[in-house]
Amino acid sequence: MPTQTDGMQDILDLTRFPIDQTGSPAWDALVAQCRADLVEHGMFNLHGMMHPRVASQAAQSLASKFNSESFSHTRSHNIYFKRSIPELSDDHPALAQFETSNRTLCADQLGQGALMRLYEWPPFIAFLAACMGKDQLFTMGDPLARVNVMSYGAGQALNWHFDRSEFTTTLLLQAPDQGGAFEYRSDLRSDEDPNYDGVTALLQGQDTPRQIELSEGTLNVFAGKNTAHRVTPVEGDSARVIAVFSYYETPDVMFSEEERVGFYGRAS
Repeated sequence: MPTQTDGMQDILDLTRFPIDQTGSPAWDALVAQCRADLVEHGMFNLHGMMHPRVASQAAQSLASKFNSESFSHTRSHNIYFKRSIPELSDDHPALAQFETSNRTLCADQLGQGALMRLYEWPPFIAFLAACMGKDQLFTMGDPLARVNVMSYGAGQALNWHFDRSEFTTTLLLQAPDQGGAFEYRSDLRSDEDPNYDGVTALLQGQDTPRQIELSEGTLNVFAGKNTAHRVTPVEGDSARVIAVFSYYETPDVMFSEEERVGFYGRAS
């Protein structure tokens, strides 16, 4: 069966992860394993899908932009990223406030390197759709939101939250010296049951989350809508740098100007 590498073997390990061999037995087996991991763990990880040296080079190439062009974003929030929940009092423990802090670069600041090549590569999009059980996925039309790269330096963290989207797709570019671990509690709520008591137990340390540490070049696809998760505070001189790829089931999705200003400090 012909492959669709389009020169992608220079940035991806297509021997271990035959993403380019759409519909082949090897591709089918990889998709089946990813689907099984999503069911069992709420995520799947392809460690070293991007060659680690390429991931590291991508992080290093953005270091100066993080220092001069990034949006520094520190905000207090609850696990829902909402000001209030109608059925909860404002002092309900499930609405406890936490702080998240990071620096963000948007797609229009990344150039046409490895990250944008991967984001726009049709076999990668088709592979993700198959793993997620979707008929089709599309890149975003939004010039800022389609790909973001986040940097978490010493003392910075992504605190407890649920995602707005069903799945989140990330690629770790640089691991920190210490800290920066991904912690999560699978299926803490459902679309039918918000489980506020369970949320309270997690936030008060009465429920122990699982923890993983990702290596550079690892693709992580995570079902975060009903699974609470956070990244613990980073320690040391090396930042945790991670790319976030946004795909939708409809084409040309755009954020509103208000959302772009809130997420990136600018509308365009």
